[in-house]
Amino acid sequence: MKKVVVIGPESTGKSTLSAFLAEHYKTEWVPEYARLFIANLDRPYTASDLVTIAQGQLKLEDEIANRVDHLLICDTDLLVIKIWAEHKYNSCQPVILQMIEERTYDLYLLTNIDMPWEEDPQRENPHLREHFMNIFEEEIKKTNVPYVKVSGNFNERQQTAIEAIDRLLQQKSR
Repeated sequence: MKKVVVIGPESTGKSTLSAFLAEHYKTEWVPEYARLFIANLDRPYTASDLVTIAQGQLKLEDEIANRVDHLLICDTDLLVIKIWAEHKYNSCQPVILQMIEERTYDLYLLTNIDMPWEEDPQRENPHLREHFMNIFEEEIKKTNVPYVKVSGNFNERQQTAIEAIDRLLQQKSR
């Protein structure tokens, strides 16, 4: 099974693209566990919550991966938690870094910031999108996993993503 991660700064269409790709490829997608976790908190989240979120993300990913056979679309991975922890708390817990090392993916689709910001109570940094875009790209490069930057309107993003995934799936058959 191939695993594709849709990743990028806040409000760049990751969930919408993930749902589209899952439907297009007749598979399932893994939603962002942090959104559900934070929505159910009755207090602001803390640095220690990030470990729980990371564990929840991996558990959800594993549960959904057990139901698919050829392709899994992930609407985030633990790099997001690492980047967020380092930004908000100036460090990332070693256990999260270990979880990142133990997980492998086949392709990253990096969603660009060339779409309008949409307000959401869980989004925090509309003014730092370019900053985060650069960090995401740097972190993805460190993984040595292939990545494709996804830009433009939604149709252009869909087409770029489909072409990248089709190339990935063709490699499997060789």
